[in-house]
Amino acid sequence: MKIWRWVFVGLVCTAFILRIDAVELGRRHPTERISADRVPNEHVTRPMYDAGSAGDVLEDDPVGRLKVFVYELPSKYNKKILQKDQRCLTHMFAAEIFMHRFLLSSPVRTLNPEEADWFYTPVYTTCDLTPNGLPLPFKSPRMMRSAIQLISSNWPYWNRTEGADHFFVVPHDFGACFHYQEEKAIERGILPLLQRATLVQTFGQRNHVCLKEGSITIPPYAPPQKMQAHLIPEKTPRSIFVYFRGLFYDVGNDPEGGYYARGARAAVWENFKDNPLFDISTEHPTTYYEDMQRAVFCLCPLGWAPWSPRLVEAVIFGCIPVIIADDIVLPFADAIPWEEIGVFIDEKDVPNLDTILTSIPTEVILRKQRLLANPSMKQAMLFPQPAQPGDAFHQVLNGLARKLPHDKSVYLKTGQKILNWTAGPVGDLKPW
Repeated sequence: MKIWRWVFVGLVCTAFILRIDAVELGRRHPTERISADRVPNEHVTRPMYDAGSAGDVLEDDPVGRLKVFVYELPSKYNKKILQKDQRCLTHMFAAEIFMHRFLLSSPVRTLNPEEADWFYTPVYTTCDLTPNGLPLPFKSPRMMRSAIQLISSNWPYWNRTEGADHFFVVPHDFGACFHYQEEKAIERGILPLLQRATLVQTFGQRNHVCLKEGSITIPPYAPPQKMQAHLIPEKTPRSIFVYFRGLFYDVGNDPEGGYYARGARAAVWENFKDNPLFDISTEHPTTYYEDMQRAVFCLCPLGWAPWSPRLVEAVIFGCIPVIIADDIVLPFADAIPWEEIGVFIDEKDVPNLDTILTSIPTEVILRKQRLLANPSMKQAMLFPQPAQPGDAFHQVLNGLARKLPHDKSVYLKTGQKILNWTAGPVGDLKPW
């Protein structure tokens, strides 16, 4: 039986090597659009949202469609925090730093607040790191409240809408709920003072208290130069069928198991650790990026939160993302056709993962790979320095531009108040 199993694996890998040759030929032709209803596989579930066209929306130019005023805050809210720990520039939450830098020199910036469509407050709330490089969110609510108190006292613009024409970048695990454990994040809820603002955040999950209507979901930060340095020749065969590196259990924070990743990662390990089609491990090799470029499918399961940098890495390296996170709201979902480039697996269907993936028709895989080869798709997932047309910075601006003009109802009458400045946990009300 073992001999026949390895013969089968060899045949499968050979088949996918041939598929890649076909993909290379296919790249000479215009990228085609796919309809997910044409996937003849009842196990491949479709997301419950409408995705836009990558051909027109991703290449929109936001310049001339909006103006942004950047508040000048004391350096203790941003630059001094970064000076204490340069690791903040490379971790997955760094979008808040690079968005600030981008806006300072962006043509959409205006120095005249009277003509601004949007107001941006640069606060680095994820740059308080543990020795292991993980952000501690416990000071973030007080820091954010302090910044809002400052702008509301020194400028008149917050008070006229109580933040309805302001946006904040909050890339924590659960956004402006400011906690890395879901139960406690839900208990906290979104910081009350941000209830009217537009939140730009990596966290996205439908029907969740930490995702308010109108938020803009962005990809986590992945260092563009680092990934560029690990590119391998495009014609390299994709000889790995399914690839994943990361935790399956978080013993330190979930010793009993089952809570971390809602048990989905544990199910991947228990069902497929001995399956030769699955190259999965907790070890993170130096060839991690190269291995993704040799894989057909890359698993992108939820962890403590539904999102992770693997999603960005898979798109950049042309590996079809297998998204295992029920109700996830994906980055720039109104512009990127996620259902056409990825595979969506319900968490309950993880034990059938091998059957689902091996039954996807060759032509469907080829189409997904052609779409992933589209440079505009990759560009939209990155925060490069300097910025480039169509990158994640511009997708954020496009999202803000599509919300304009603001409805007249967001402007408050003289003396009108909606937000409760004393709401929230007692600890959040202490001075920062």
